[in-house]
Amino acid sequence: MADRPQSGEIFGVPYNFERPSVRRLLASYWRPGEGMLVEKPFGIGYTLNLASWRSWVVLLVAGALLWHERQRGEETVAEDEPVEVVVD
Repeated sequence: MADRPQSGEIFGVPYNFERPSVRRLLASYWRPGEGMLVEKPFGIGYTLNLASWRSWVVLLVAGALLWHERQRGEETVAEDEPVEVVVD
């Protein structure tokens, strides 16, 4: 069976299945001078570049939405008590 490449691109999406080193992991998440999205150090696709301020905005918005959803979920638990319905 032929050896398959460990990294490359398929349909414009990068992939990398080489064993990542700690240096490569850290370097892939902090790339000053590059855009908001960078190639993942392991796996398929892209990840956030934490050196970009736009990535921090995305993380803050996602965190705020998650917090809001959890707060809303706690309020609906109290409202979901059983209700008695009388039908004539």
